[in-house]
Amino acid sequence: MNTLKKTLSLMAAVVVFTLCACGGGGGGGNGNQGSNSANWNATPDWTPHGSGTSGNTSLPNTGDNTVEVRVDNSPGTVNVLKASIKVCVPGTQSAPQCVTVNNMLVDTGSTGVRIAARAIPTLAPLLLTQVGAVDDTSGAAPIAECMPFAAGYTWGSVKRANITIGNKTASNLPIQVYSDGAYPTPDDCSNYGADLGGSGYAGVNGILGIDNFVTDSADAVTTAIPGNYYYCPSQNSCTSTRMLASKEVKNPVVAFAADNNGAIIRLPAVPAGGQPGVTGQLVFGIGTQQNNVMPSNLTVLAVDKYGNFTTQYKGQVFTHSAIDSGTNAYAFADDTIPTTPDNWYMPTAPLSLSAIMESTNGTGKPFNMPFTVANALALRQAGNYALSNAGSYFANRRSSMFLWGLPFFYGRDVYTAIGNVKIGNQSGPFVAF
Repeated sequence: MNTLKKTLSLMAAVVVFTLCACGGGGGGGNGNQGSNSANWNATPDWTPHGSGTSGNTSLPNTGDNTVEVRVDNSPGTVNVLKASIKVCVPGTQSAPQCVTVNNMLVDTGSTGVRIAARAIPTLAPLLLTQVGAVDDTSGAAPIAECMPFAAGYTWGSVKRANITIGNKTASNLPIQVYSDGAYPTPDDCSNYGADLGGSGYAGVNGILGIDNFVTDSADAVTTAIPGNYYYCPSQNSCTSTRMLASKEVKNPVVAFAADNNGAIIRLPAVPAGGQPGVTGQLVFGIGTQQNNVMPSNLTVLAVDKYGNFTTQYKGQVFTHSAIDSGTNAYAFADDTIPTTPDNWYMPTAPLSLSAIMESTNGTGKPFNMPFTVANALALRQAGNYALSNAGSYFANRRSSMFLWGLPFFYGRDVYTAIGNVKIGNQSGPFVAF
């Protein structure tokens, strides 16, 4: 979720979400810290059905590894993909020590579960506190985290909880409870821009980060990075720290007992004029069950240690590119396309565009991807919240970012493989479609 969230005009009630993590010393949310526990060759013992094309409807579409995801009007903005999760105090599975949290933003651009404290007011104080930062000589000070995204941050305590998504549970998982008011926000954190726990983002209760990596900052393992992890010996004293990988906020998928080598997002196609909403699937595992086979004819893009590949668009090279379900538009910089004051593209007529996607490491074949950008505000005024052609002007401190946001996902199966997994002949981390 290459995070760039900006509130647009109140009249249109549209928000640009660009949520791709960019912290942790150049890759928070994207730190590959060695082999995923599911480092295996996923050769299925069953025969795939149908022709093996992406989005093949003849493949089984239900199972114990699926959960419903949806886009609708509940957050008050367009193209926000959401799921529900169950959060419990470790060792319990019943009220009052469990809470269901709806409107969790499903994000292939960041790592880990991050929940707004306001969404779990009675449960948050009961969750176990994460301690044991590398530079904390006492070993007992609570750990807090600043997670920088593309245009903002989340700040709050690191806790441990059982996280259940559909039928899958990640037990005793390190998560972030943000905007909990436990400690003042460090200047190095607030310098990242907007507080994503603020009132402007009340329509989303948290972030379900399921990107390509096990934990959320490889760099923090070796370096105490200002604006990342802290230990807090007192309420008004937090100090930057190195972290053990095992203590960092973790991708919930890798903590499942099975189907833990990646995930697939399946969404139906959306017409050019948009529609009020869509319902799709989040499928856990790749090549682990009959419903998550990876067809051989997919386009596969290897990603670097920060989850990035390269996009070439109109002669520009964007080396920090991501396929990011947490961004609600095609987000990129093009000064020739008219925009609203709040950075939505608003061409007078839909634009047929294309860009070349390629692995940064030079493996695989470059792929020429066509896409369309239309006037998102006009489409929204028609009452539609699922828009396949919404675009936004995006140029921040990482001007080399091109974010293939949720519009890219409509009508596709998008695969995200975690860490150093081996799936068929393909080694992770990679994205595929």
